Amino acid sequence: METDISFTRYLSAKKSVDDRALNQQVWQTMAAALPPAARILEIGAGIGTMIERFWQHGLLTQASYTAIDSQPANIREAEKRLVGINGRFPLHLETIDLFDFIRREQGQTWDILIAHAFLDLMDIPATLPLLFSLLKPGGHFYFTINFDGVTILEPTIDPQLDARIEQLYHRTMDERITNGKPSGDSRSGRHLFHHLRQAGAEILAAGSSDWVVFAGEDGYPDDEAAFLHFIIRTMQEALTGHPELDATQFDAWTSQRQRQIEEGTLVYIAHQLDFVGRILT
Repeated sequence: METDISFTRYLSAKKSVDDRALNQQVWQTMAAALPPAARILEIGAGIGTMIERFWQHGLLTQASYTAIDSQPANIREAEKRLVGINGRFPLHLETIDLFDFIRREQGQTWDILIAHAFLDLMDIPATLPLLFSLLKPGGHFYFTINFDGVTILEPTIDPQLDARIEQLYHRTMDERITNGKPSGDSRSGRHLFHHLRQAGAEILAAGSSDWVVFAGEDGYPDDEAAFLHFIIRTMQEALTGHPELDATQFDAWTSQRQRQIEEGTLVYIAHQLDFVGRILT
């Protein structure tokens, strides 16, 4: 059973899941809002899958794209993945902490800011004003795959245990501390409506972007079995040793979920929301 999945492989396996999930109305609103020769900034860019997506949809013919991520392995992988399109348009990839980047780039602004599957790892109310300082007046944002408090794993193993694990897993998001600061919200999607308006933004479109992963006749598409193994391992690492879970029972639960992936019987659904909008000043 293959469970030792690297984070870069997870991000690669996630691309096909995200391709299905991204809300098309929000995407189209974002694409229509892109100005000619747009200056694009993506934070937490991972291995560059959003850059690939923009290129494949013809959105980068006149644009320039800056992509940052704090993990060197992600940027190295992005450089490999994007070798075929790098040079076709101005592209800058950089390993740097987001807040170091914001401090360094004070006075520089972009036309559109992208955060893909990233904001729900942040203290959103505290971070949004800093992010919006990177946008020109009237600039746009495209914030996608913001988790919104629903994790579904089918088939059910034990209704009470399944519900307890989901509740405790979401609580780890709400209680996450990074560098001494809150850095998570298991209902960040629904809360973004308020947070964005409080930060002086207008929402132009919003909609669901749920992950839905299941196996067909030929198994899971692409490398999505690896994606599922990584999700279950993430839940296992988050909750192992939790005082409100019986260790033996939880180990058996995670082992059964991993077997379900190998058998092609596990269905995984996560509820998320996408947003596009603009800042008003």
